[in-house]
Amino acid sequence: MIDLHTHSTASDGSLAPFSLISEAARRGVSTIALTDHDSIHGNEEAARAALEFGLNFIPGVELEIIWRHVGEFHLLGMGLQKPSASFLTALKELNRRREARNIEIIERMNEAGIAASYDDVISLAHGKEELPPDGFELSVVREHSIGRPHFAALLTKMKIVKNREQAFERYLAKGKPFYIPKTGLEFEHAVEIIRESGGLAVLAHPMSLYVSWGHLPGLIQDLQDKGLDGLEAWHPSAKVSACKRLHALAKSLGLYITAGSDFHGEVRPDRKLGITAGGRKIDESLTFFPVIANVL
Repeated sequence: MIDLHTHSTASDGSLAPFSLISEAARRGVSTIALTDHDSIHGNEEAARAALEFGLNFIPGVELEIIWRHVGEFHLLGMGLQKPSASFLTALKELNRRREARNIEIIERMNEAGIAASYDDVISLAHGKEELPPDGFELSVVREHSIGRPHFAALLTKMKIVKNREQAFERYLAKGKPFYIPKTGLEFEHAVEIIRESGGLAVLAHPMSLYVSWGHLPGLIQDLQDKGLDGLEAWHPSAKVSACKRLHALAKSLGLYITAGSDFHGEVRPDRKLGITAGGRKIDESLTFFPVIANVL
């Protein structure tokens, strides 16, 4: 099995990078990409764990892109080789904005009478921080990118809501009391820094753009003209019929094709490693990407 979209505790997943790779190996995944939100802190640990377990590892990232319409625009940077200075600067700025947003969410919670602190949220970001076995030395300090799922976990822990889904429905989704929009990168700049870093730019879960099928092919072609390298045609949030159409569209445009589970662990228990839309196991028939063939 293959999985080209996963998250660890370096962003909003519940498994530390080593544990993510260990679980992937246990489930029979042979090729995996780590694509944490606006963070590459988990890639080094995951890469070393992949060597330990004999998995083919693809270092990646998921970047927030400015999208002035309904929906959201996320861009995967796949196969990152050596992050450029501009890439690292962009991540630093994105995380500065993220922290300012998080503090504002806490302030709104406090104004609503919920006694919580930012430290309470941070404490929930560590997930399953199990240490690797003896002989596997961590070469980086584990760092975390705090996001809305961590606030959802806190609201659940405080019994203000029954579960994380209800936390989003009542408080954290767009238009709800604690929702504050994120500010992302301009698409062209994101593509530039991904390519500078040796990676390829892949549009994540295209259906999240909320663009009609009548306009989507033209939009994708325009993004391709501006540097887009591929589409994540297969994602568990989309219907199989939509994934097939995206797969065919990517193929007709000569774009790379990826498939992922968007695995987050306990944060999204419905998403399983190596499994995508319609409960399908991800294999090479659902992907067309050079890293899998060790081209990069």
